[in-house]
Amino acid sequence: MTSPILAHADAVWRGAVTPQEVPLRDLRSRGVQEVAEGVVMWPAFGNVYGISGDGGLALFDTGNNVDAPTMHAAMRAWSDEPVRYAIFSHGHLDHVGGLRPFEHDDGPRPLVIAHEGVTARFARYARTAGYNTVINQRQFGFSTLRWPTSYRQPDLTYRDQISVSLGDVTFEMRHARGETDDATWAFLPERGVLLTGDLFVWVTPNAGNPQKAQRYPDEWAVALRKMAALDAEMLLPGHGLPVAGAGRVRQALTDTADYLDSLVEQTLELMNAGARLDEIVRAVRPPEALARRPYLRPHYDEPEFVVRNIWRLYGGWYDGNPAHLKPAPDDVLARALAGLSGGAPALAARAATAAADGDLRLACQLAELAVQADPHDHKVHEIRARVYTLRVRQETSAMARGVYTWAAAESRSVITSKDLLDVYQEIAAGQMWWVPPPDPATGPAAPE
Repeated sequence: MTSPILAHADAVWRGAVTPQEVPLRDLRSRGVQEVAEGVVMWPAFGNVYGISGDGGLALFDTGNNVDAPTMHAAMRAWSDEPVRYAIFSHGHLDHVGGLRPFEHDDGPRPLVIAHEGVTARFARYARTAGYNTVINQRQFGFSTLRWPTSYRQPDLTYRDQISVSLGDVTFEMRHARGETDDATWAFLPERGVLLTGDLFVWVTPNAGNPQKAQRYPDEWAVALRKMAALDAEMLLPGHGLPVAGAGRVRQALTDTADYLDSLVEQTLELMNAGARLDEIVRAVRPPEALARRPYLRPHYDEPEFVVRNIWRLYGGWYDGNPAHLKPAPDDVLARALAGLSGGAPALAARAATAAADGDLRLACQLAELAVQADPHDHKVHEIRARVYTLRVRQETSAMARGVYTWAAAESRSVITSKDLLDVYQEIAAGQMWWVPPPDPATGPAAPE
């Protein structure tokens, strides 16, 4: 009998429903579900997989610390065998935070296996805890998040590859650089199961995140092709639903590799021709056929950000515009432009006009300059808040929406004196405070 998770996965692959329509909360409430022989899945923001062998259990990723008790109970309802191995696919907190309850179980402590780069990541996280707190508040609106400074360290690390077994099941683990520099993917040859971690996540590859460390799209594509060559029957991703069937697995992996390769080659061709970053960002597009795939939609990252990251990887941070090499401070430039245009209110008014004309890119730039020129003018802040709120509604990627929601909330907080994170949640929920509530007799008002 096919598990509900696999049934939903088939429907998404066929395009009958979108990934966003899958009721993950409901699926998670049913506990773990078997997705392959001796392999169960607990679907979460970061998926957790349990694998049973003659020698006990292994976990591939452990989820986050908030959901850890629920995940532990779900796994233990499936099996009370000791957890011998906990494999971290990489060091992101939504994959390494859920092990603690298992360490309180009777029996030996789980052996944590990870690439050697995970320990370096944890050290970097400890040094940048404040920054990571801020960017995750900005990205997701987490009001109570405080980035940790201590972590469950791996017991066994490796550099290129390593294999371990649970009696009748082998874990062939390989290192790759892709979204992170510390990624591990695993193949279970006896079961035909491929565990990709975040090298495959059912959206545009997270290869351009504007607030995070360097990504590696070239090497990512190479790793995807190595995985595709295994002819696995089941792909189990770091986020999202399984992919079942060797043909589908191979297509998902090769399509994603082709998508990344295309962005890299287009960007490098223009870089080699002497183009500036601004020109390249406006010119490079992913192949249209691939961009329509349900597993390559820009719901989290997006191609424009990937292109910028490719530039950073191959060309550094200088974007080719000499005025940007050692520019005037933002507020100095903003005051100069405001002086030329008639003051900060005039800049803000021009931003409002650009927004009304549908040019929200220009509107945001002008509104930002206006606030930098006069950070105490509430009318200017009001226009900035509206412009960025409209931008949020236009964007498809979570990364862009998070940054723009934060910007709108900054200005709205100045105007209302409300807590920034409270305002963030209101804007993220779709509030447009300047639009009057709908009149029951005439229907909803159109946004300005």
